[in-house]
Amino acid sequence: MEGAAHCSLRAKRLLLDPKFEGYKLSLEPLACYQLGLDAAVAEVKLRDDQYTLDHVRAFGMYNYLHLDSWYQDNVYYIDQFGRVMNVSVTLDTALQKPREVFRLPTDLTAYDNRLCASIYFSSSTWVTLSDGTGRLYLIKSGKRGNSASEKWEIVFNEELGSPFTIAHSVSFVKSDMHSVAVLLLRVEKDELDTKGSGFHISLEWVTIAEISKEGDCRYEIFKRRVLQGKSVPHYAAIEPSGDGLMILSYKPFRFMQDEDSRLEENDDEKVTNKKKDPLYYWQQTEDDLTVTVHIPQDIIKDDIKVRFSPDNICVALKDQPPLMEGKLYSSVDHESCTWIIRENRSLEISLIKKSEGPQWPELIVGDTRGEFIMDPSQCSAISECLMHLTSEVMNPNPDKENPPCNAQELEECDAFLEDSASLCRFDGDTLKITHVINLGSNQYLFSVVVDPKEMPCFCLRHDVDALLWQPHSDQPENMWEHIATFNALGYVQASKQDKKFMACAPNYSYAALCECLRRVFIYRQPTPLSTVLYNRKEGRQVGQVAKQLVATLEANDPILGFQATNERLFVLTTKTLFLIKVNPGN
Repeated sequence: MEGAAHCSLRAKRLLLDPKFEGYKLSLEPLACYQLGLDAAVAEVKLRDDQYTLDHVRAFGMYNYLHLDSWYQDNVYYIDQFGRVMNVSVTLDTALQKPREVFRLPTDLTAYDNRLCASIYFSSSTWVTLSDGTGRLYLIKSGKRGNSASEKWEIVFNEELGSPFTIAHSVSFVKSDMHSVAVLLLRVEKDELDTKGSGFHISLEWVTIAEISKEGDCRYEIFKRRVLQGKSVPHYAAIEPSGDGLMILSYKPFRFMQDEDSRLEENDDEKVTNKKKDPLYYWQQTEDDLTVTVHIPQDIIKDDIKVRFSPDNICVALKDQPPLMEGKLYSSVDHESCTWIIRENRSLEISLIKKSEGPQWPELIVGDTRGEFIMDPSQCSAISECLMHLTSEVMNPNPDKENPPCNAQELEECDAFLEDSASLCRFDGDTLKITHVINLGSNQYLFSVVVDPKEMPCFCLRHDVDALLWQPHSDQPENMWEHIATFNALGYVQASKQDKKFMACAPNYSYAALCECLRRVFIYRQPTPLSTVLYNRKEGRQVGQVAKQLVATLEANDPILGFQATNERLFVLTTKTLFLIKVNPGN
């Protein structure tokens, strides 16, 4: 990450509400409609060899329902016959019968090691599609959401190696050349990883461009680049211009160069990692310090020059530059300092401390070339000082006035699976990281497309709240903008042990989460009250209230897909699509 600008996320104070009191459970009924599917969703369960947490995150928790952000009344899913099915909403709540818009040419049931098929809507007329077997399709769809103009036509399809899912895709025009960039996600076996999970994560950035040859225009792969990391990214998206890439992940990603570059990189790493012997060793007592420096065989006493001053030391051999030179950590009695040459060809320097007692953390300020050696008696003394902080048994005396921290007192929302994640922006030309943010404990919650012309937004937990961030790749000074806050949602979602998917309305009017089975929770933004309401504890009038609503689906099948629009929620199970009306229409 050398040369990368270290940035931070700046929350807008006006979008935060420090006086938020919580959500009030509302019993108002929610209109819920359901539609039986012609055929079951093409769910692919994890195999025995897909046993890691990364497999669960990438494929086990896959969202099988795809919202067309360009035409928000339309959702898509792929059924067990390899058909891409469209369901659109008409007359506010009426769900049309599922309509087949495309059929995958391959017989999915013939593949044992396939992944779930995936779709991404790159633009209002372009779609990228994976059948889960390792084949990528680029499709010109026409204007979707209208059966008269919608016609899905394959313009490119190619086998790209091992199976993958599509993480993100964009369509753009550069230098009068139309291109579609796709991000492919794989979890691959790593034979060299003997101590970890045995797998690594691969993100392949493929650019397909319209290339004209002898008057014939066709789409071909223009560029292929691969990044590797050790954890499934929470968020990965290509910039609308195709010039860069943003990845939010627990463990870092890096581009895999060609073979020569990788060999050079490994050589550099070996040189860097090769541990150098310390230039000098030093010990200390309460009264003095002893420094030992190894000297060459041909050096005699007259070749050595050692200069002491109250705050500095300088050691030089013959006419060479000083071997050791700099400001001492603390003052010494320079007139009492001495040096001698030992039989083992080492120079031993004795420094007398001006102030007895305090331990020096370093000898020469800022010099890391030396190694401190602790005396065994000092180790024993330190161990005795720390003895009262340790115990052979857990919480030996719970009735003590100040008992140690009890892990059972921690709430779910205080525990993070990962210590810290980072958000990195990669440049498409140099393949280097240009911007990096260390997110600390700002836990990733979910992603949502607010404006399909922009990059997807990501939602992070900040203290108890959930903050929504919009990336702006074309604004280096304000690359991540805080656009909305869901009060206390970070705290609330942590208590939902069985949560599977989270989403929010593109206009931020509500956030929602669903459990693995049946239950959906909706959290509305605070709205003004039509009647007067008082807080009896504080004796003041309450001007607005935030509501929590709960919907229970009439289905026992697990939830496979979850999408939110401004007015409604779509929930997909194996055989049924549910529509929950959350907000009234415009």
